[in-house]
Amino acid sequence: MSEYRILAINPGSTSTKFAVYFNEECVLNKTLRHSVDDLSVYADIIEQFGYRKGMIIDALVEEGIDIDKIKFIIGRGGLTYPLKSGVYKVDQLMLEHARAGIYGKHASNLGPIIADYIANQIPGAHAYIADPVVTDELDDIARITGHPKFRKRSIFHALNQKATARIHARKTGTNYENLRLIVVHLGGGVSVGVHLNGRVVDVNNALDGDGPFSPERSGGLPVGQLIDLCFGGRYSKEEIYRMVVGEGGYVAYLGTNNAQEVQRRAEAGDEDARFIQEALAYQVAKAVGEMSAVLAGEVDAILFTGGIAHNQTIVELITKRIGFIAPIFVYPGEDELEALASNALMVARGELTAQKYAPRMDL
Repeated sequence: MSEYRILAINPGSTSTKFAVYFNEECVLNKTLRHSVDDLSVYADIIEQFGYRKGMIIDALVEEGIDIDKIKFIIGRGGLTYPLKSGVYKVDQLMLEHARAGIYGKHASNLGPIIADYIANQIPGAHAYIADPVVTDELDDIARITGHPKFRKRSIFHALNQKATARIHARKTGTNYENLRLIVVHLGGGVSVGVHLNGRVVDVNNALDGDGPFSPERSGGLPVGQLIDLCFGGRYSKEEIYRMVVGEGGYVAYLGTNNAQEVQRRAEAGDEDARFIQEALAYQVAKAVGEMSAVLAGEVDAILFTGGIAHNQTIVELITKRIGFIAPIFVYPGEDELEALASNALMVARGELTAQKYAPRMDL
C-alpha cells in the first residue's frame, strides 16, 4: 500500500492548528496559540500570513518532519463565495477571493493561502481545502431575513460540524443522511446548525453578528442601538466591525478571548466572569431552542463540539435549559484536522475527486 503524507492546516481566530498524517496515522499534531496582543500588531487577517506560515514551517523543522515528502497540503477553507460541500483544489481565483475576504475577514481565509504557499515549495505537491466555512446547504426559507435588501449567509464551522455529525452517526450505528440533529460548535465563534438528512438546512452566521456571542464575537446586537453607534460619528466602520468580530463577547466584557482563563476566574470567585460565562450558555441554549423549531421538535440528538465543549460548567448550564428537547452528546475539541486529512487521503487514493473552485455568486 502506498504511503501518502499529508499536512492539514487549520487557522482559527485564536490559534493555528496543524497536523501531519502518514495515511491514517497522525504523526504530529500541534496547536500554536495566539493572544489578542500577538495579533494586534497586524492590521488585518491577511497580514498574519507570514507570522502563521513561519510558525508552521519552523515547528515542522523543529519536529524533524521531512517537508519535501509531504505531497498533499489541505487547509481549512475561508470566506470565499459560497460552495457546495466537498474537497476543492486551490487555484488562483480561490486565492484572490480569500485574500479579498469576499464574505468577510477571518483566520480561515489563510487556510488556502498557507496551503498553497507550502505546496509551491515542494515539488509535486498540491493544495486543497474541504468543507469550507462558506459551505451553503440552506433551505430557501432560511435565507429570508425580513427585508429583500438583506439575505442570510451561510458562514459556520462546516468542517467540524459535519465531521462531528458523522462521528456521532458511526458511534450510534446510524446513517448521517438519515438523522435530524442540532450541532453546537463552541469555540472562538459559536455556530448552531440544523442537520437534516445530511444537509445543514439552517445555521447562524457565526462570523459577523448572528446568534450567540462567543469569546471574541458579539453575536446579534440590538439593531437600533447599532444603527445609532454607526452614525453617531464617534467610531469608524473598522472600529465598529472589530466590536462585532475580534473584540466582542468575552474580549469586550472581560478583556480576554481565552475561555479557559474565564473559567479559572469564575472558579476563583470572579463574579463578572461567572456571570458572563453563564450569559454565553444562556444565549446558546436559546439558539438551540430556536433551531429545534426548524425540525418541529423532532430532534434525534443535540451534539456539543469545539474547544469550549471541554468546559463542563458551560455544558451543564446549557443542558439544564435544553435537555428536554433531545438526548445530548458531547464530542469536545475539534476533529477538523482529522477531517481535513481524511478528505485529502480519499483524494490521494482516488476515492474522491477534488472539485474545481466554482463559486456560487448568486447567493
